[in-house]
Amino acid sequence: MEKQESDPEKRKRINWIDLFLLRTEHFNCKTYYDIMTKAFYLILTLTFFAACSSPESQDSEMDASVIETDNQAIKEPEMSFEHQTHDFGKITEGESVEHTFKFKNTGVGDLVISSCTASCGCTVPQWPREPIAPGESGEIKVVFNSAGKGGLVSKDITILANTNPVKTVLQIKVDIDKK
Repeated sequence: MEKQESDPEKRKRINWIDLFLLRTEHFNCKTYYDIMTKAFYLILTLTFFAACSSPESQDSEMDASVIETDNQAIKEPEMSFEHQTHDFGKITEGESVEHTFKFKNTGVGDLVISSCTASCGCTVPQWPREPIAPGESGEIKVVFNSAGKGGLVSKDITILANTNPVKTVLQIKVDIDKK
């Protein structure tokens, strides 16, 4: 029979095959835990760097031509407003005021407004939900509640529609006197 080597350095060496086959008679559990923890963090770090260094695919980028186009061959609607800003002047705090922005579809396709949002909950826009044919007109009614506000206030109303550009911004202004 062969005698096992008693050299402490040789006993500290770990046979990697034994380690991954979980043959624990050659090492203790703490050693296995330490090695596997280091291996896990090494693999995690390598995966992170590999993912960060890979070139971006073109599929993940949004093509701007899908949203906006200068191609005149496409029948696009166009939203033309009489005015895009309205100044209510001076009002007293707590008053609600409203204004109707009038527009016309001067394009060649049906105009569809997908959303109309205000920059604050104190401003509520109402817009037509049905398509607006070329040459037809529409209205966007905006109600502003001045409760809790004071001084010069300006609010934006953002309209998203199937126009070029997709986004149109209306603005209301008001000077509010505190009670």
